[in-house]
Amino acid sequence: MEKIYVKIKRRNNPNADSYWEDFQVPKKPGMNVVSALMEIRKNPVNARGIATTPVVWEAACLEEVCGSCTMVINGKVGQACSALIDRLDQPITLEPMKKFPVVRDLVVDRSKIFDALKRVKAWIPIDGAHGMGGTHSVGGPNNPVPGPRVTETERIISHDLACCIACGACLEACPQVNDKSPFIGAAAINQVRLFNRHPIGRLHRDSRLEALMGEGGIDDCGNAQNCVRACPKEIPLTESIAEVGREVTKYAVGKLLGR
Repeated sequence: MEKIYVKIKRRNNPNADSYWEDFQVPKKPGMNVVSALMEIRKNPVNARGIATTPVVWEAACLEEVCGSCTMVINGKVGQACSALIDRLDQPITLEPMKKFPVVRDLVVDRSKIFDALKRVKAWIPIDGAHGMGGTHSVGGPNNPVPGPRVTETERIISHDLACCIACGACLEACPQVNDKSPFIGAAAINQVRLFNRHPIGRLHRDSRLEALMGEGGIDDCGNAQNCVRACPKEIPLTESIAEVGREVTKYAVGKLLGR
């Protein structure tokens, strides 16, 4: 039976040294990287025939939606669920993302993404007005108030921006994201664009722009444009960075002039 050769960078815990371990698994039609890892988990024996611990990784949706299986595959960041074995050169090298703390093996802590989303208030503050949409009431059953509407063009733009799966690929590919830089990254900036365009979300527009004017904000972007190439959902991240950058500049000038 044809074999797949997999080389995995492992680490037993966050404080341990990393090491490489090689594996061979039987090749099956239509395999992706996740299926190869599952084969290793079923039979945790390395390429030298020595029993070892099962490789640890994350996966949930298996259809490039959750972002949890993001790793570095043959030197390029991507999702293990959509990385087909037939399209990869062997030996297939698997590494954890380098811009995030390693928990164990291929699992990393992506908290910095979610902390950044909190920093820019990446949500819609409806304050309990759950009926906003026109068919329900905001002010009670006897006081119906239609919710805000958006144009079809705006809906299409917002849909593309909302496709972010918080996988971390844009941060992994960005040269400005490193141990010496607090840069917030493209994912959070894109969410600022998304929510500042929303008719209710724009109520917090100024505070989001203020967040991006602070340390590690939009000024730290080096315009490498690696983020848009790495994004698995093809989100127009460089457009978002440019649009939000203009908004931050106008806001900062307005503050300076007292407007």
